[in-house]
Amino acid sequence: MTNRKQLQEHQAYLTNVHNRVYTCANCHCDITTHAAIMSRAFQGRHGPGYLVGKVVNVTVGVKEERLLMTGVHTVADISCMICRAKLGWKYLRAREKPQKYKEGRYIVEKSKLSRENIWSDDDDDGFDRDCY
Repeated sequence: MTNRKQLQEHQAYLTNVHNRVYTCANCHCDITTHAAIMSRAFQGRHGPGYLVGKVVNVTVGVKEERLLMTGVHTVADISCMICRAKLGWKYLRAREKPQKYKEGRYIVEKSKLSRENIWSDDDDDGFDRDCY
């Protein structure tokens, strides 16, 4: 029987995402999709960040109270499951009512991501297959 820790060591792959996958800039492990990005108007610790609704292949750290630009929030850092690079944080709780929409969502720093294109055999590249 496989234990829970062993299951977490296997990376998840994002599929059926119309060629828009964002990966860890360090190890290129899948992290999120273009469709999961809710806003690009956020600030991370080291520059621009994305508010994201869903991520894969991350570990959530210890929760802590942190003073951010929009007030005090309960957050936990998120790291790549494969290489352990810090990617951003998860909003666990917001004190102010206008900030509650962030709860359960993630800030992923733009500089920690790499955009990957996924190619498949059915992609239409505009080339006629009969011409060489």
